[in-house]
Amino acid sequence: MARKIKRLYRAAERDSMIGGVCAGIAEYFEIDPTLVRLFWVLITIFSFGIGFFGYLIMWIIMPRK
Repeated sequence: MARKIKRLYRAAERDSMIGGVCAGIAEYFEIDPTLVRLFWVLITIFSFGIGFFGYLIMWIIMPRK
């Protein structure tokens, strides 16, 4: 039986807030996008802004669905 490969994409325009990164991650892991966004904000606050740069890098690297 062939197993379907999951791929990580940025979410479509209708699901995204800024770049679709958090919604794409939530879709990949099948969880609520709000939880991913909240986690991302906490990472950004407690890492003194490194999460912001991580988001920008993922926005550039991740293909749009």
